[in-house]
Amino acid sequence: MQVMVRDNNVDQALRALKKKLQREGVFREMKLRQHFEKPSVKKAREKAEAIRRARKLARKKAQREGGL
Repeated sequence: MQVMVRDNNVDQALRALKKKLQREGVFREMKLRQHFEKPSVKKAREKAEAIRRARKLARKKAQREGGL
């Protein structure tokens, strides 16, 4: 991952780096890896996340279609 520092503005570059890391999910993955997660718990969590994503996508799609 690379962030350009313009005009010696390190604070702005650091903010951009944090935003990129957040978008990539690095902080979330670090938090999950702090403790061991049993395979059964991991499977259940990933399944719940997939359901949540699908519902959110369906809500957004319904809102777009309803708004037209």
